[in-house]
Amino acid sequence: MPLVTARALSGREFTYELPDGVGKGAVVSVPFGRSRARGVVVSVVDAAPVGIKTLPVERVLYELPPALVDLALWLADYYGSTPARALELVAPVRRQRRKEQASPVAGQSLEGEAEPARLSDDQQAALARIAEGGRFLLYGPTGSGKTEVYLQAAAAALERGLGTIVLVPEIALTPQTVGRFRARFGDSVALLHSALTQAERRDERERISSGAARVVVGARSAIFAPMRGVGLICVDEEHDPSYKQESDPRYDARTVAAKRAALEGATVVYGSATPRPESWSALERLELGERIGGKLPPVKIVDLRREAGYPLSAPLLAELGGIAERGGKAILLLNRRGVAPALHCRACGATFRCRDCDVALVLHRDGTLRCHHCGYSQPVPQECPECRSVELARIGAGTQRLERELATRVPELELIRLDADTAERPGQLAEALRRFRDTDRVVLLGTQMVAKGHHFAGVELAAVVDADTGLGLPDLRAEERTFQLVTQLAGRSGRDAPGRVLVQTFQPDARPLVLAARHDVRRFLADELERRRELGYPPFRHLVRVLVTAPDEGDARRLLEELRTGLDGAGGDLLGPAPLFRLRGKHRAQLVAKTDEPRRVASRAAQLLAAAAPAMRRAGVTAVVDVDPQQL
Repeated sequence: MPLVTARALSGREFTYELPDGVGKGAVVSVPFGRSRARGVVVSVVDAAPVGIKTLPVERVLYELPPALVDLALWLADYYGSTPARALELVAPVRRQRRKEQASPVAGQSLEGEAEPARLSDDQQAALARIAEGGRFLLYGPTGSGKTEVYLQAAAAALERGLGTIVLVPEIALTPQTVGRFRARFGDSVALLHSALTQAERRDERERISSGAARVVVGARSAIFAPMRGVGLICVDEEHDPSYKQESDPRYDARTVAAKRAALEGATVVYGSATPRPESWSALERLELGERIGGKLPPVKIVDLRREAGYPLSAPLLAELGGIAERGGKAILLLNRRGVAPALHCRACGATFRCRDCDVALVLHRDGTLRCHHCGYSQPVPQECPECRSVELARIGAGTQRLERELATRVPELELIRLDADTAERPGQLAEALRRFRDTDRVVLLGTQMVAKGHHFAGVELAAVVDADTGLGLPDLRAEERTFQLVTQLAGRSGRDAPGRVLVQTFQPDARPLVLAARHDVRRFLADELERRRELGYPPFRHLVRVLVTAPDEGDARRLLEELRTGLDGAGGDLLGPAPLFRLRGKHRAQLVAKTDEPRRVASRAAQLLAAAAPAMRRAGVTAVVDVDPQQL
């Protein structure tokens, strides 16, 4: 099957002559029309179809495990994409090697920890059940020893001659995870994520394909590692929405992990302290009941309606002052970058917005207003362009403003900011985490990446600076994500000493915050599942979304109206078309289906889009099918 982008061609199979010994999974170079193309052998037959004159493949580039071909073809069908786009995920272009270079594993990992003298009873019971095979949810509070279960299960798989894939939701988590696996398994650990250079990705994939690396750690794309003989797949922090790809094909690595495990007869373990309702209801639970080395810290909710200071309330300043005096570490979460999320005019109320996107520009410390969607930036104006007033006000706070206020109010503390502006390269990220680990009287502040999976000794204080940033979003998972973020951050504190957690909010009675303060995961999930049952949301029904982008608003809506007509009878309740905010100068709209048959709906949508592809190209319209979207 040729790896071409056109929908009209990317689903068709073409027949070529293969050299002896070459079979399914071979990545080949073939003559294709007047040019050449890469292709993947998806099946082998004894004779060409009648009337077809075949050409020989020009050369074999490399070979993939046949199971990855089956995985890619399933992915294209389930997610309403094309086979060629799905095969690109498992068969990326391999650049020619120019020089030998070291594996990125050493430079992008922190030091690991020694193996514990003994496992808890819950850990032993979980490992015994994992050894029997299946799909499991490993559930327990932060610090209960889930990573140790992954490590022990991986060692057991290696003893049976089988490999392990370990997924983490973000690159921010790879240094610690890679370090812990490297401490146990040495040079047999490989690293895969999108921030590696093309040469590094090629070399790591070759180590995996050759069998030199039998443990792979990485972000969502690592699920496509060219490993033969996979015995175990671990999906850490399985609740995290980062496992969902936001470009075509819009796969969910958690679902793909389950399919790859089924194809290869492997065991898959999903781990989280705050599981998704979907996993809680569907998977066999293996519970780690207690945090190892201490209890979960108490959580205090600070009502910002009664506080004069923002973003630093009096209780938060008092706690930070104590760390400055006694020593220790603190982690502060503010899930917004920049100095302020918006700038507006006090006189006429106008807000400075991106010229290409229907969103507010974010004020940054370098004196620019930036769009966090398309990258557009402009200098901060001296006056309002609408009414010429010079009374311009900053709305809210971002991580840069928080950093500046901390430097002013508690200058004794060293500050390490961790967000997309400061951790563009993995080396910067690992260095920031090392500094935090090795420094006393230090604050790690940043966006949601500071709440995810980090394990550092001596963290006395964890604080959510503004818990309201996600609560007001018009999304079915808004409360779930707020609960998860607050609960996860609370778990960063008090692992080896008494800890404290502060949650600042203007909505102290909000259900996710009240339950997170009590660490009551079971109650939150029970309530959430009941709410979703009534509304027909996942896990009780699937969602399939078709997102259309067009230069003209009318073109986007017309295409979705045609799709709606074509999807009638495909099995689902259709909602929309509904307009979305403009992005990068293009108008957007979506059609959503609630269905019990997502594969059928997605396949029908893909067929309709393939038929409309020529007209869409002429109008500059693009469309993607999104099965099980993580946001609407």
